[in-house]
Amino acid sequence: MNRTTNLFSLGREALPLARLINPISPFYPNQKLLREREREREREMDLLIRTAPPSLLPLPLPLKPLRILCRSHSSSSPSPSSQENNKWKAELMPNARRRKKDPLWMDGGLSLGVDLGMSRTGLAIGTSIAVPRPLTVLETRGLELEIRLVELAEKEHADELIVGLPISLDGSETAQSSKVRAFVRNFAVRAADKGLRVYLQDEHGTSKDASKYMIDIGVRKSVRRVQSDAYSAVMLLERYFEVSGHEAELVLPKKVELRQKLVARTKQEEMWNDGYGSEEDFFPL
Repeated sequence: MNRTTNLFSLGREALPLARLINPISPFYPNQKLLREREREREREMDLLIRTAPPSLLPLPLPLKPLRILCRSHSSSSPSPSSQENNKWKAELMPNARRRKKDPLWMDGGLSLGVDLGMSRTGLAIGTSIAVPRPLTVLETRGLELEIRLVELAEKEHADELIVGLPISLDGSETAQSSKVRAFVRNFAVRAADKGLRVYLQDEHGTSKDASKYMIDIGVRKSVRRVQSDAYSAVMLLERYFEVSGHEAELVLPKKVELRQKLVARTKQEEMWNDGYGSEEDFFPL
């Protein structure tokens, strides 16, 4: 008679010993059966609680104070200023998103890419229906740079400026990001006065992409040194168009009058696109 038969003949008392001798023993309890029995006990307990008299049931846990719940709810709801900004952003949609939404929207809608640097600023121009082209490199700063950007935007018939925002490898902003934001906040006021929208776009890695792009298309080394910032602006616009403007952050001036100018320019462009405007209306002298 084998070992298992001997243990089986001993009955329940031999069960722990059988587990030690043979872990793959038929004396092991059926796990599926145990789970079914556990669920059955839970159903029985639930039925007992639902049918028991209230006096036998345990007291419920105290609820959280209502004021805490209300405070939590109010903090999660958008503030009036946030709702107001969202309304403006919906009316001032980036060109890339407008063209994605309406592929037939072809006229106008040029975007000026701006790669800000400590001493040099690269510019590029383009739309999402063609490869952007490098424009120029400016070696000015401050107020003079603001004036030149507006002049070039009007000269190239651009209605928006996409400014690169430096972002670190982990996705956080840097000290340079703060400087760019400070410049763009001031510049957005001057740009809005001319009906030009300003957006911020993540520029991480665009310099490296520009170097590779210039080599791939055969740009001479001497030209690469001079035009590298402009080609970085090209890569900035490519990224902006690639995601259809969904990563672009609109920079709004605080004055409502300037915001209304931006909306009026946008509506004028829509009329021109629909064939209701004239070239003189679209590009006022």
